[in-house]
Amino acid sequence: MIRRLGSHAFAFVAGVGISLIGAAAMTNAKTQRALPPAPTTSFDVALRTAMIQMDAAMCLTSSGDPDRDFARAMIPHHLGAVEMARLELLFGGDARLRRLAQGIIVEQSQEIALLRTILDGGAAAPEMRLRPRNGELSW
Repeated sequence: MIRRLGSHAFAFVAGVGISLIGAAAMTNAKTQRALPPAPTTSFDVALRTAMIQMDAAMCLTSSGDPDRDFARAMIPHHLGAVEMARLELLFGGDARLRRLAQGIIVEQSQEIALLRTILDGGAAAPEMRLRPRNGELSW
């Protein structure tokens, strides 16, 4: 069975996901854009894998509770960011990006823990609502 998630196609064979990342000449029938070229380096493969896993995990069935669905979708989003930051630390050389990646790992990991606590029925935080005011968002 073939499933489209975002701009990535997947084949699920015997329960194992196999990425069908095509050559640039292949097109996505919906957008008529060329698919990205196949990854050529270890970093490219790892980054593409992280993004595909994140995209797939974020496609969830609605629970009917916007707060719960937001938290459920943000966990794989943040996990993807942590994995991409980890890859920057493994492969990257720019000190500024490496420092940013370290911060992303720390901050996103803390947010993942908070989201899981909330989903597990942890203590409610004081209510804070984002309110539009004079065309700007404010707390």
